[in-house]
Amino acid sequence: MGVPGQIPRRHGKVSFFATAVPMTDAVTALLFHPRLRKLSIAGAGAMYLTILVAGSIPGARADIGQYASGAMLHSTAYAVLASLCFFGSSGSLAARACKAVLAVAAMGAGDEFVQSFFPYRGADVRDWAVDCASAVVTCSLLSLLLPLLLPGAASAARR
Repeated sequence: MGVPGQIPRRHGKVSFFATAVPMTDAVTALLFHPRLRKLSIAGAGAMYLTILVAGSIPGARADIGQYASGAMLHSTAYAVLASLCFFGSSGSLAARACKAVLAVAAMGAGDEFVQSFFPYRGADVRDWAVDCASAVVTCSLLSLLLPLLLPGAASAARR
């Protein structure tokens, strides 16, 4: 068989299946590394501030509305925020999902609150609902699919 930890070779080529397990371990270690948590939270904060500032520029929403609807913009932006919050939090996958959904719900409400102060914008509870629904779908998929795609994800998430 060979030395433990050594990749078996067949006819001078690396076997795909021999490298698949170490690769998923490496991806799991990367996704749940404590340093990535800090970067994820910082990225979520920066993205949220960008959303607030860009949404406050007169005419910006109308200009970008030519390319994507409000629901598409909200669902995409808040799905990315939910992913960043998910990987930035700690605990089990379910705990991470709950924390991320709550964080996105608060950010979405804050976004709508800020919009209510601008005469050319308006707060809409439907936008907030899209934000929350996007976070629920994203975090549910992450919680359900990560253990299937990365077998060590559940145990790595608890660290």
